[in-house]
Amino acid sequence: MEFRITHKAAGGRARTGEIRTPHGMFETPVFMPVGTQGSVKAVSPEDLTDAGVRVILANTYHLYLRPGHPVIGRLGGLHRFMNWSGPILTDSGGFQVYSLTSLRTLTDHGVTFQSHIDGSRHFIGPEEAIDIQETLGADIIMAFDECAPYPSEYAYVQRSVSLTTSWARRCLERKKRDDQALFGIVQGGMYADLREISAQELVEMGFDGYALGGLSVGEDRATRERVIRETIGFLPTEKPVYLMGVGTPEDILEAVALGVDMFDCVMPTRNARNGTLFTTAGRMTIKNARYAEDNRPVDEGCHCYTCANYSRAYLRHLFMAREILSYRLNTIHNLAYYARLMADIRTAIREDRLTEYRATFYELQEKGLG
Repeated sequence: MEFRITHKAAGGRARTGEIRTPHGMFETPVFMPVGTQGSVKAVSPEDLTDAGVRVILANTYHLYLRPGHPVIGRLGGLHRFMNWSGPILTDSGGFQVYSLTSLRTLTDHGVTFQSHIDGSRHFIGPEEAIDIQETLGADIIMAFDECAPYPSEYAYVQRSVSLTTSWARRCLERKKRDDQALFGIVQGGMYADLREISAQELVEMGFDGYALGGLSVGEDRATRERVIRETIGFLPTEKPVYLMGVGTPEDILEAVALGVDMFDCVMPTRNARNGTLFTTAGRMTIKNARYAEDNRPVDEGCHCYTCANYSRAYLRHLFMAREILSYRLNTIHNLAYYARLMADIRTAIREDRLTEYRATFYELQEKGLG
């Protein structure tokens, strides 16, 4: 992987860049849709490309359980398996294992856990996480980490940082493939000193990029932005910074201003299936009766397939009738909105007008839908 900064904003940390991988290049800041099980829910790879998506995320934990990484490996790797020719990032499974608190046993070696599918018992440690991701064949893979719940006592988070550092070193030692980039994940909860320790220990190991983990786990926005601000200064400017699991358009915009390059979240796809659509004037709840005879597109400034062909009235009808097509059309629009948001942010950074762009963004959101 090659990361090249193409522009640095005047008077701030925001920047644009390019990341080149064996499966193509994408520009940063970038949002990665979540394809948990090798599929971004409700849409095809062709839909993703048409919506402006250039890189996606897939989940190690879920693909390990079903259909199994050996199966995907024998069938030519994840790109061929899911017919996606662009870059893929796989997470390590650490966050999913974290979410199984009642079904797991944590030791220095790794995590023993019960499958949420059939209750079978499994073990994943740093070595196993790397082996799985190398078999899947993603372009960017993540170190196995221990994500502390929120809130957590200082002593627990301190041990979490120690484990994450130890596991990160073991991931580096295990990694064999030269065609995959490996990112380390900074932990430390909401404690500034532990974040500093985690970041510095990972930087000393020399990863290809660095992720900010353990955020978007229940903390308020001000706390999250404080942690980002306090941590990002300890990371090398020449490496990409990835904020995991975030988030809303507002969260992304503020994090970009703090120097973050990469994002992922289920928000655009999950909200689409729940009937919430993102627009330049805020969120639209498509089931509202006010749209029953509204012949306008979701967002009159959007040129996605959904907005080019279907009205608010029709989308409301599909959602109320629980038609499967509703999920696809809503998801296409939301992903196109996020892709356009990132493209607009990149343009604003390149033109040194991010401050003005932010002001206009919030002004439109406050004005609301007509």
